Amino acid sequence: MKEICCVGHITLDKVTTPKNTVFMPGGTAFYFSHAVRHFDDLDYLLVTAVGAPERTVTDALEAQGLDVIVIDSPASVFFENIYGADSNERKQRVWAKAAPFRAEDMLAVESKIFHLGALLADDFSLDAVRNLADKGLVSVDSQGYLREVRDTRVHAIDWQDKLEALRYVHFLKANEHEMEVLTGYKDARQAALQLHEWGVREVVLTFGSEGSMIYDGSQFYAIPAYPPSETVDATGCGDTYMAGYLYRRVKGASIVEAAHFAAALSTLKIQRSGPVDARAADVLEILRH
Repeated sequence: MKEICCVGHITLDKVTTPKNTVFMPGGTAFYFSHAVRHFDDLDYLLVTAVGAPERTVTDALEAQGLDVIVIDSPASVFFENIYGADSNERKQRVWAKAAPFRAEDMLAVESKIFHLGALLADDFSLDAVRNLADKGLVSVDSQGYLREVRDTRVHAIDWQDKLEALRYVHFLKANEHEMEVLTGYKDARQAALQLHEWGVREVVLTFGSEGSMIYDGSQFYAIPAYPPSETVDATGCGDTYMAGYLYRRVKGASIVEAAHFAAALSTLKIQRSGPVDARAADVLEILRH
């Protein structure tokens, strides 16, 4: 029995910022796994699907001490992320897709929390979500369910099976754009109330440099962002936030404690290019100051 199992594709990313253009691995599975890899007290598993060329990335994660299950795929997802002067906004294109995750791929996996890092709307079937909810708490990053690829361009869509799927979701993360697509509300409290009414137990809404808010059905928790010393690369900040949040929650921390930890971990991420490389002591140092 694992404490957290992250399921998602590792991508090949092209990241363009006003300062430079770099090619690197990416995706929720990649950023989430790096965010928790120094938390030695966490029993963690990554389940991913990549093409043969990206097996070097999963081999490297295993060499760093992470447990990894790799599902063969004819290709890996290839994303292009383009950021302007505002690091909270980006444009995307998708040049290749990987095989979706099926319920049968997860039959032998047991975990307290399953974090589903969908990158595109067809990454997970409803059956896969339902089956995982029978074994543990399901956490979902909504962004992938709201993205459809048409001629390499990413278009915003609504989550087709959301009213059924959200009944099985304990933790749901969405940013200010995603919550509006999901609920039709621009107001964060109204959006959170609607998502909870649809079945989500802990609604996690993130607003970049404006902080985050969490609703558990009885109380709203407003969490400030911790200002970075320098904004270098925002790619993967949301994945990093959820890694910190779920890590502390599975260890018994309160919602407030977990959210502050997650916010501080995200600050360490945005100060560097690529995934965060931090230990719990580094996060606590941010919190102290």
